[in-house]
Amino acid sequence: MSGVKSVVRGVGHYLPKNVVTNHDLEKKVDTTHEWIVQRTGIEQRHIAGEDEQTSDLALGAAKNALAAAGMDASEIDLIVLATTTPDRTFPATAALVQEKLGITQGSAFDIQAVCSGFVYAVATADSYMKNGLGTKALVIGAETFSRLLDWEDRTTCVLFGDGAGAMVLEAVPDDTEGDRGVLSNCLRSNGEHWEKLYVDGGPSLTQSVGFVRMEGKEVFRHAVGMISDVVEGAFEKANIEPSELDWFVPHQANKRIIDGAGKKLKIPADKVIVTVDKHANTSAASVPMALSIGVADGRIKQGDLVMLEAMGGGFTWGASLVRW
Repeated sequence: MSGVKSVVRGVGHYLPKNVVTNHDLEKKVDTTHEWIVQRTGIEQRHIAGEDEQTSDLALGAAKNALAAAGMDASEIDLIVLATTTPDRTFPATAALVQEKLGITQGSAFDIQAVCSGFVYAVATADSYMKNGLGTKALVIGAETFSRLLDWEDRTTCVLFGDGAGAMVLEAVPDDTEGDRGVLSNCLRSNGEHWEKLYVDGGPSLTQSVGFVRMEGKEVFRHAVGMISDVVEGAFEKANIEPSELDWFVPHQANKRIIDGAGKKLKIPADKVIVTVDKHANTSAASVPMALSIGVADGRIKQGDLVMLEAMGGGFTWGASLVRW
């Protein structure tokens, strides 16, 4: 009897209308456009309006992904939503998106792995469907990360933005559609590093949300090695050579980290999807947004081999290899 695999049917993204440039930030904190670009590659970011919540951004991305998949929301029976900035402590933001889409069947829950959240969510949805716990899934990364920023801390407030991206996965017999689908997942974490990137508040600790705190040099020092570790692991699990890769879609945190990882992995720059300049670091939303943009502009096509990768607070890091 054949098993099942998870095939991508569509992707979509959503960005708030409000754009904040580096020049705008120059008026608020002691920084410059040149300093930010030189160290991060970021030129601007989108910031959610006061009336926009994470579930609103997630809903926009989900609708766009469903439209791209030619699928109705009523067909979805699994929603896995990665976020560090839920609307509420509970219910899960995934459940709120489920309600806004008018879905009343299946399951919906959130995943918290910070910037690695979407890759963790892809691996989770893939595993669920392979075990009969869903047939058509919405996998979403959505953040209003600006709500966690100390706008007087110039070392962190310039780095982040808001947005959402979504993917529709369908479980199909694994002896159909060639080798399309999620080919492998590789996930890691090490809680020893939590103090290098964290939020200084939370319901149990302070009964408040808190602000992002980061040791930037330490995060940078670990990033390239950790990224390479999971990317190589995903290739090995799928028994595929890195030279076969068509597109690398990394977490959009810092252009220097992206360049460093690409160089170490020997991935040509013209095979790397980069959006950090326009969106900054949108945490769990960054990978699906970059993926959606790569599909929308025609670079990523059916049959392409695509590597998704991310690293975030915890530390967490992971990669998913997908045949489009």
